[in-house]
Amino acid sequence: MNIRSLTRGDGVVIGAAVLLLIASFLDIYSIDGAPDSAEIPSLWGSGSVVLGVVLAGVIGAALVVVNRAMPQPKKVAGLDLGQFGIAFTVFAAWCALGNIFDPAGAFDNDGGLDNIGAGIGLILALIATLVMAAAAVATPLLPALKGTLIPAARPAAPQPYGGQPQGGYGYPGAQQQPYGGQPGQPGPSFGGQPQPGQPQPGQPQAPQQAQAQPAGDFSPFWFAVPVPRPLFAEDGSPTPIAELAPGTWYLAVEQRGANLVAQTQDGRRGVLQDTSGIQRG
Repeated sequence: MNIRSLTRGDGVVIGAAVLLLIASFLDIYSIDGAPDSAEIPSLWGSGSVVLGVVLAGVIGAALVVVNRAMPQPKKVAGLDLGQFGIAFTVFAAWCALGNIFDPAGAFDNDGGLDNIGAGIGLILALIATLVMAAAAVATPLLPALKGTLIPAARPAAPQPYGGQPQGGYGYPGAQQQPYGGQPGQPGPSFGGQPQPGQPQPGQPQAPQQAQAQPAGDFSPFWFAVPVPRPLFAEDGSPTPIAELAPGTWYLAVEQRGANLVAQTQDGRRGVLQDTSGIQRG
C-alpha cells in the first residue's frame, strides 16, 4: 500500500470518519426541560443508528481509502472496493438524515415524548456522513480533490542514465579543475607555461574538443504523475506492467515521441503513454 497515492478528497473522507466516531459517543437526542442529571444514551445506545450510521460510515470510509492506497484496485462481484465504499457512505448519510426526524424512535415507541429533539451526537453524525459521502462521490470528478494529500519530497538532481557517479567529472556541481591542471594538481599560475598537452594560445582546438553536445539530446529527469497512470511494456504489449501512483517520483530515462520510458523504484522500465500534467522534479 502506498499512502502517497491518497488524494485530498481521501483526506476529507478520513476527517469525516474521525468526526463520526467522536459523535457516536455523544447524546443521541435531547429533551426540553430535562435536568442536567438526566442520563441520555449515546449513539451506541441504538442498534439501528450504530449499524446504519456509525458502522456503515466508518466501513465505507475505510473501503474508499484502502482502495486508493492499493497499487491495483481489488474487485468484488465486478465492482472495486472504492465503489462499495461510496455506496456505504451514501447509505450512512441517508440513515442519519432519517434519524434526525425521529431521534427517539428506538426509545419511544408509543409516541408519548413530544419534547424530544436530535442530540448533538446525531447532528454531528449527520454532518460527518454528508461530508463523507460528498467527498467520496466528488473526488474522481473535481480536480481540486484529486490532488495528492501528502506532497512528495523533491528528489535530488537526477544522475544521467548510465553516466558518471555523483560528484564525478562532468556532473553538475562537481569541482572544476584549474585551467590545464590535473586532478589534485594546481594549474599554471598567471603568466606561467601551459601544462603538457595544453593547447597554445591561438592554436585551434582539436575537433573532438570543439564538438558541442547537440541541444536536442534527452536528459533524464524525475517526474510525478497527478493521477494513477498505467506503465506499459516496452515491447508494445497492451497489458500494463505497473501503475504509477501520485506522490511518488519516477525517473524518465528516454523519450519516444510523445511517450516517456520511465523507471520505477524496483528497477522496472516501461512506457508512459499519457504524459499530460506530469510534474518535473
